[in-house]
Amino acid sequence: MGVLFLEKYEEFGNPRPMGRDETLLEAHSVLCTRNLDEARAVVAARYCDHKLDQVAGGDLHVTHNHVRGAHVSLNLLSYGADVTIDPGELQHFYLLQIPLSGSAEVTHRGENVTATEASATILNPDRPTKMIWKAGCRKLMVQIDANFLDRVATDAAGIKMPGPVRFDPCVDLTGTRGRRLRHLSLTIAKAIDAGHVDFTRQDLKQFAIERDIAMALLEAQPSNVTHLFKGPDTAAAAHCVRRAVEFIQSALHNAVTLDDIAEAAHVHPRTLQTAFRQQMGCTPMQYVRDLRLDQARYFLLQRQKRLHVGQVAYDCGYTHLGRFSRDYRARFGQTPRETH
Repeated sequence: MGVLFLEKYEEFGNPRPMGRDETLLEAHSVLCTRNLDEARAVVAARYCDHKLDQVAGGDLHVTHNHVRGAHVSLNLLSYGADVTIDPGELQHFYLLQIPLSGSAEVTHRGENVTATEASATILNPDRPTKMIWKAGCRKLMVQIDANFLDRVATDAAGIKMPGPVRFDPCVDLTGTRGRRLRHLSLTIAKAIDAGHVDFTRQDLKQFAIERDIAMALLEAQPSNVTHLFKGPDTAAAAHCVRRAVEFIQSALHNAVTLDDIAEAAHVHPRTLQTAFRQQMGCTPMQYVRDLRLDQARYFLLQRQKRLHVGQVAYDCGYTHLGRFSRDYRARFGQTPRETH
């Protein structure tokens, strides 16, 4: 893990900084209007039904460029005037919004984010959103189907996701990973403009690009499953470690010992210890503990249908609440109740 795939696309050339008059995906224009109702209908057809209202005054001039692949679309959107947008829950897709100019106020997952050229946003499908786009706001937006992102995450981690992937809404574009995520999105859009990529062909090359975009987002942006992508690539891991990880995942809620894991991996416990340290940077039992704690944190961070801390501990394989609290604080720097 840890590769953001950017090197594959350097052949397309580095995208120069966006000027305010430069237009991405110009050959894929689907809307250019000053009519608010038309803008609402056309944008809704490619995203979801939403409320769109113009804030008093301003020169409304909506432009939307859109190119759709099998599971991912790229979009350039601007309104030319202050507008409020209320899509509710997106339901079926994630939406990475990268401001190229101007700013927007975004409320998502109970957080308020000021989106600028230094700070993008990622909207999750099952959480409501409200936005205020300022007149000069122009965004490159990457829309990723939720089922597709889940499949990419499952393939990369080697295990089924414990639930919906939920990203932190604010994407720091000043950090290394955020800069590379922005760069990758711009580079692919530029490659489409230059004819290096035909996003509508839906061939193996285009599918690979879609997967790279989804994987780059999973690796770049903190989420409730980030910990699953911190280890080495499952495909490159030693066979015994892979078998051990698969067993641990299946028996996470049960009492397991090192001997149990080694037996499932078909190796001597000492051999497994050595392989785990080389491949994972920890012992098998440390991996079990950390995985249980990560799963507990996932459940404690849920904003709906919250479970009692004791129930979370029990569901994640802990039978002693005091030990759970101690281990949780050591890993995350706060008590379970503080997270809850």
